[in-house]
Amino acid sequence: MSDYTLYSYFRSSCSARLRIALNLKSIPYDLVPVNLVKDEHLSESHKALNPSKTVPLLICHKARGGDFKIGQSVAALEFLDEVHPQTPLLPPATDPETRAVVRTLVNVICADIQPVTNMRVMRRVRALGGSAEDWNRELMTDGLAVCEAVMKDSAGRYSVGDEITMADACLMPAVWNAQRFGVDVKAFPTVMRVFENLEQHPAVVKAHYFSQPDTPKELQSQ
Repeated sequence: MSDYTLYSYFRSSCSARLRIALNLKSIPYDLVPVNLVKDEHLSESHKALNPSKTVPLLICHKARGGDFKIGQSVAALEFLDEVHPQTPLLPPATDPETRAVVRTLVNVICADIQPVTNMRVMRRVRALGGSAEDWNRELMTDGLAVCEAVMKDSAGRYSVGDEITMADACLMPAVWNAQRFGVDVKAFPTVMRVFENLEQHPAVVKAHYFSQPDTPKELQSQ
């Protein structure tokens, strides 16, 4: 058994953030697929592990006191960065301003974009008679516009300067989702430049939606 187990769904952007981070830090982990379409995350067994009834769920098997569970992706990202400081996902503590920029981009994606466009919300939009796809396109477009405005001042090769940060781990799946729903991502040139710089990174390739053990065969990368 690896030191970590990650409960994940191949197309979960929150899960992909952690896959990218774990890969960047070369941390081995065991992956347990949870099929959101089949509502496996709503099972009593999963709820017992993660009261939020969501993925990802990261379990550290060598924490003090035994298994330590983290059921929110941003908390898990920060935990991994503190426990495994190699390949840091935040700028050094001596640079609080740049750390704040990274966290700003993380929160734009993880608070303003993803929660309001996830499967749970899409189901409710449809139940109210709306178009979940239109809803997602509009909110993703708004959020990426904020990322673009921030990154015009912060980006180098990556979202904040020339080192990969947790902002990049969050950005990649956000753009994958936007592409899936037909957002005109080319309208955000800074975002797309950073995305293209990250796209071929081995940690990102390995974490991609279409490269997971639970990816349906018709979608699996060749």
